[in-house]
Amino acid sequence: MRNLLPFVLLFTFACSSEEPSSHLRPVAQTTEEVPDFSDPNEEVYNVALLIMDGVYNTELTAPYDIFQHTIFRDGIRPMKTFTVAANREPVTTFEGMRILPDLGYETDKLPRIDILVVPSAEHHLDSDLENEALLDFVRKVDEQATFVTSHCDGAFVLAKAGLLDGHVSTTFPSDIDKMREMFPALDIRKDVLFVHDGKYITSAGGAKSFEAALYLAEHLYGDSIARSLAGGLVIDWELEQVPHLVVGE
Repeated sequence: MRNLLPFVLLFTFACSSEEPSSHLRPVAQTTEEVPDFSDPNEEVYNVALLIMDGVYNTELTAPYDIFQHTIFRDGIRPMKTFTVAANREPVTTFEGMRILPDLGYETDKLPRIDILVVPSAEHHLDSDLENEALLDFVRKVDEQATFVTSHCDGAFVLAKAGLLDGHVSTTFPSDIDKMREMFPALDIRKDVLFVHDGKYITSAGGAKSFEAALYLAEHLYGDSIARSLAGGLVIDWELEQVPHLVVGE
């Protein structure tokens, strides 16, 4: 036992060292050149997907896939998709995927944003709703955007920013009562997968984020393009088969 003491002391010292291992060191702000997403001729729709730590994979990748694939369709104004976070440091999704944002709303000059997509994130029901920089970004984009969409609890961010005042909306099914409690003045609907009211499209999220994204594609390009996009992802798409609400129809 006496001979083991030096080994134990050495092991204890190594575990308590203040020097972090290389894989735990903070990641420095990237110095890569800022991508240019400007499009002065409006030949494409600029689509920004808002991401942050804790964003959920499906609510991000579903609309990203649908919208990005429009570049492979002829005769339409396609969508140029890019991600926006507070800055360009890596974002870790709830499921552990690491993503390098294309642009930072606190650090970079942003292009025109025609469509803003707000996927759900882990703290959209609490601390993210107290992030004034985040909310101000959403409000600023709303002033110029043609469409603002949310998936799952992304609707809470739109509601907190005041964008859904006077509009009908929906969110993740099990969070509808919570959203009604937090925003009692809003008209929040159950039993639909997405709601389109004015420029706002809110959806239940999850795998049904594909349906909400396909709806916007059909709204912009027609059903043949939407079916083509769906077919490329092996999705059966019939708008009439999807429970939804379009206000004003």
